[in-house]
Amino acid sequence: MTTPSPLSNLAAWQTERARIRQTLWTLLGDLPPLFTPNLSIDSTTNEEGYTLHHFTFDNGVGALIYGYLLIPTTLMGTAPAVLYHHVHGGKYEWGKSQLLQPHSRHGKADGIELVKRGIVVMGIDAYGFGERQHQGAAGIREAAQATEYSLFKQFLWQGSTLWGMIVRDDLLALATLLARPEIDPARVATTGMSLGGSRSTWVGALDERVALTIPISQMTRYANLLATGELARHSVYYYVPGMLKSGIDMEHIVALTAPRRQLILTGDSDPSSPIDGIHVIIDYAKSVYQLHNAGHAFDTVLYNDIDHSYTLTMHDAMIAAVMTL
Repeated sequence: MTTPSPLSNLAAWQTERARIRQTLWTLLGDLPPLFTPNLSIDSTTNEEGYTLHHFTFDNGVGALIYGYLLIPTTLMGTAPAVLYHHVHGGKYEWGKSQLLQPHSRHGKADGIELVKRGIVVMGIDAYGFGERQHQGAAGIREAAQATEYSLFKQFLWQGSTLWGMIVRDDLLALATLLARPEIDPARVATTGMSLGGSRSTWVGALDERVALTIPISQMTRYANLLATGELARHSVYYYVPGMLKSGIDMEHIVALTAPRRQLILTGDSDPSSPIDGIHVIIDYAKSVYQLHNAGHAFDTVLYNDIDHSYTLTMHDAMIAAVMTL
C-alpha cells in the first residue's frame, strides 16, 4: 500500500486532475451520454411549510427515475438547493423516502429540516431502491438485493458498471435540479450518509456545478479497506473494476472537488472507513486545496469513538453548512 505524494504546484495538479477525471469516466464503463431529462410532476401535496412534488424522468436507457422535490411555500425569488442521496444499509424500501423520515438515531428528517429553512431539496431512488426495486432484468420476479445483484451483473455484461449507472442517474437528477426556476444554480449542495456519502463525493468530483459537497459517514480509502479484509462492509455496488490498478483512490476523487467547498463528516471508529485511510485522504486533499489557495474551503470533522453512524451533531453540522450557501 503506497501513500500518494503531494503535487508541487498548481499546474502539475491541473494536469493530474484531468487525467484522474478521464480515468474515472473510463473505469465507470461505457456509460450512455448525459443530458437534461424532462421532469414530469406526477403528484403534488401541500405539507406544512412546503410543497411536495412526486416526479419521474426517463434516464434514456429504459429506466424510469422516481424522486421527490421539496419546495418551501414561503419561497420568494430563487433559493439554494440540495441534491440529497439516500442510504443503503439494506433498506431497499426506503430510497428517496428517507428525505421525509425521522432518523432512528437523531429523530430529524433531513429533507424536512432543510426545506423548512428555505432550501429546495431533491432526492431520487437509486437503482434497486424505493420504487425501483423491480427494475432489474427479472422485473417483478426480483426485488431489493436480488435486483441490485442482477443489475451489477447485467451492467458488467453490457460494458458499464452498476456504480457508474447509479452516479449517472444522480448527475441527471442534478441537471434537472439546476434547470428548476426556483433555485439559484450557483448555490447547489449535495449530501448524504453512507451510500449517499459516496454518491455525494462522486457527483461533486465529476460535476463542477456543485458548490458544496458534504459526505457523511463514508470516506473509504479502497487500499486501506482491502488491507483490513473487510470488503463485505460495502455491497457490490461499491466496486469498480480496475480502481486500484489505475493508481486512483479516494483521496484523488475527493481532491477533484477543489477549490469548491467540501465538508467531510465521519467517525474515527467506522470499520467501513479505516481511520488510517481517512488521514491519507485528508492530507492529500488539503495539499490540493492549498495549491488553489483555498484551504479555507476544505474541512473535515472526525468524531471520536463514532462508528458507521449518523449522529445529531453530524446532522446539525450538515444543516449549518448548507445554510451558508
